[in-house]
Amino acid sequence: MTAAAFRALALTLPEAVESAHMGHPDFRVRGKIFATLGYPNGGWGVVKLTPLQQAAFVRADPDVFVAVKGFWGRRGATSVNLRKAAKTSARKALTVAWSNTAPKRLVRAALPDIQ
Repeated sequence: MTAAAFRALALTLPEAVESAHMGHPDFRVRGKIFATLGYPNGGWGVVKLTPLQQAAFVRADPDVFVAVKGFWGRRGATSVNLRKAAKTSARKALTVAWSNTAPKRLVRAALPDIQ
């Protein structure tokens, strides 16, 4: 997967917009970040998961998903190795990150099957 493909997937989610934070592109829903690109370098993205979700993604595909180092990683921030990520796994991680961040009413309206 490329950074452009990750960006395109993120922007398909309801009300998702691209912005920037600390020199990296990020993706937000109603002003809150759910994913970023380019950290720690251009071949990676980051998704905002819970620690339990992170553990499941890392366990399922450790070549693709890795906990971010330090405090943010312990809170669920998860790096995505874009070169090794399949579109389906990246889409799933982005959708989970979006649903963690979006207002619950929006999540229920947009994705009723995950409630």
